[in-house]
Amino acid sequence: MKTIGICSDHAGFELKEYVRGWLEVKGWEYKDFGTYTTESCDYADFAHPLALAVEAGECYPGIAICGSGEGISMTLNKHQGIRAALCWTAEIAHLARQHNDANVLVMPGRFISTEEADMIMREFFSTEFEGGRHQKRIDKMPVG
Repeated sequence: MKTIGICSDHAGFELKEYVRGWLEVKGWEYKDFGTYTTESCDYADFAHPLALAVEAGECYPGIAICGSGEGISMTLNKHQGIRAALCWTAEIAHLARQHNDANVLVMPGRFISTEEADMIMREFFSTEFEGGRHQKRIDKMPVG
């Protein structure tokens, strides 16, 4: 597995810290694009560098977290090579990988527990893209 890119804003910082520990326990390398504190900040300042790293092949996949997951997801998906999926449950994470070949997992830091995050990440990382009819749909997404 490549180096996993992670980022969050202040509202997702505590869950990002949990994610860092989760990755370390597994022995998986990661690059942390910030933020590094709970001080108020703008998610775009961290989402754009993560997206650029995933697009450049420096990191794969990415994990991003903000309060609701919405803002950081919208920002990531402005990048044409990004398929960021906001996942509130393990089932959504499974389908995001299986059907959409999601390359960034987005989680809502204010709305899920660490136990839920654990299940979501386990599902995201263990699910392969199915291809086939789903690949045809992916091919219709513009790439910069």
